[in-house]
Amino acid sequence: MTKPVGIIIAGGLATRMGGGDKGLLPLGDGTLLSQVIGRLTPQVAALALNANGDPSRFTDLGLPVLPDTVDGFVGPLAGVLAGLDWAASLGADQVVSVAADTPFFPHDLVDRLQDAAKIEDAPIALAATQDPERGPMRQPTFGLWNVALRDDLRAALQDGVRKVVQWTDRHGAAMAIFDPDPFDPFFNVNTPEDLARAQTLLETAP
Repeated sequence: MTKPVGIIIAGGLATRMGGGDKGLLPLGDGTLLSQVIGRLTPQVAALALNANGDPSRFTDLGLPVLPDTVDGFVGPLAGVLAGLDWAASLGADQVVSVAADTPFFPHDLVDRLQDAAKIEDAPIALAATQDPERGPMRQPTFGLWNVALRDDLRAALQDGVRKVVQWTDRHGAAMAIFDPDPFDPFFNVNTPEDLARAQTLLETAP
């Protein structure tokens, strides 16, 4: 299958980390963002960053920086829309979104999302982890999105839709389910304690 383009969503406020850009926090030999970029780059045809504010703080990354086109920090759907508009400008049919604070997402994320979308003939596929008691737990920031849906998403945001699954459920989103063993691959860094755990995982995880 043709590789989609990728968007890293970093538009949040990082209030639990004291504000600022979580993605620029140190992790391993680089930063949270460098870990995310390293995982996603081989899986996509092109890559951009969704972030608000002064884009010059990301100059060293060498990526296009796409701000939200909806005011008010309305959540990850605004970042998805920015990615869809950018993908359309490139002539791409699909964009994959990932979160900037989740450094251990699977190396086969894109392939699995594309397979799920193809099997169910769905315009959207979301990643999920399998919980033994509650079943599949969706990870809505990690998704494959058909560019043809961008105007529908724009209208939904203008109508006040903010929750990702509220919109994706309208379109019968498929799921790609991942095993959370030995740890949740969608573990994200929200606090200083999470960052310390991420460092430990980076040093010890296979």
